Amino acid sequence: MTKVFAGVLLACSLPVCAMEPLLPASMDQARPFKIEVLQVTDIEPYQQSLDGFMKTLRDSGLVAGENLLVNRVKVEFDIENGGLWDKFGVLLRLRQEAERITRVKPDLVLTIGSTATKYTRSILSDAQIPVVFTAVANPQDAGCTSLLDAGKGVTGATLYMDMADSMKMVNEIFPAIKKIGMIHTDDVNGIAHVENARGSAKNFGIEISSKLVDKSDSIIPSVKSLMEEGRGAQMFAVPLDTYYGLRNYEPTLDLSDFASEYNMPIITFAMVRVPGAILYIGADFGVVGNLSGLQALKILKAHKKPDVLPILRQQNPIVLIDPERVTALHMTLPDSILEKKSVRNDGFWQINAAR
Repeated sequence: MTKVFAGVLLACSLPVCAMEPLLPASMDQARPFKIEVLQVTDIEPYQQSLDGFMKTLRDSGLVAGENLLVNRVKVEFDIENGGLWDKFGVLLRLRQEAERITRVKPDLVLTIGSTATKYTRSILSDAQIPVVFTAVANPQDAGCTSLLDAGKGVTGATLYMDMADSMKMVNEIFPAIKKIGMIHTDDVNGIAHVENARGSAKNFGIEISSKLVDKSDSIIPSVKSLMEEGRGAQMFAVPLDTYYGLRNYEPTLDLSDFASEYNMPIITFAMVRVPGAILYIGADFGVVGNLSGLQALKILKAHKKPDVLPILRQQNPIVLIDPERVTALHMTLPDSILEKKSVRNDGFWQINAAR
């Protein structure tokens, strides 16, 4: 049950507008399309995003090595120990890569993550090279005008989900939980996730206490602090923060072991591997990659400008429950939730979260 789950049915998660058919006349292709892929660091969710993107292109007849040429660049960065100068070096490298891409003149650039998107978009759009992004938690953190408008020369798909919907589901599944602990770093996505959760939780009478840690810190002292000092956390929630994947998921595993000893549930607002989590709720990286692929097809085959394409996002969160954790924690779930469940091949329960 602790493996990364994959294979969520994409079609049920995509907005109707994203399935716009392409005209046959736009399908003609005289030469292979060229796509540059640019990202900072190499983490598992980014690969899931790229896999979803490439699957969409492949299903539409664009096959890498045949009629599609793909060049992927991963700008390395020590997330855990990188200091100010290392971060400056990453930005310099991104600029260099963007300038290289303007000379190569591909048909499209796929940027994975907020950093790669934010710090290359202006150079690429000024060179009139279409940019499509994926795995961006909040478009506005990547230089977009709004959640819907990406701005000049850019479009894509976002992981953004309305935290109010997620907290509503948490409250429905765990009505007795009134205090949640969250631990995060200075990761832009982590900070935003915690603050959004805190604001939305108030509407359901839930208090969220949080602790800020360095990426090199052990999670255990902060977990203990959230249980003590009068905070009294009844549950831990994992935000979308790269911290939890560091050192072979050490923070995640330590949190899981600690919570197991104290019979406390863990939930995660990121669809990434969290051993011991009872509830997963959020956008799926593969689905969002798929949506970015749909935007790329409109640019490559229908010759649409990125500027006219709105930012896409998964309309309803994926909600998964681990029944083994439910049993281990001796929890009884409300009938209203059990009525919405279907059993997946991996044994998880998927809850229909459609509004």
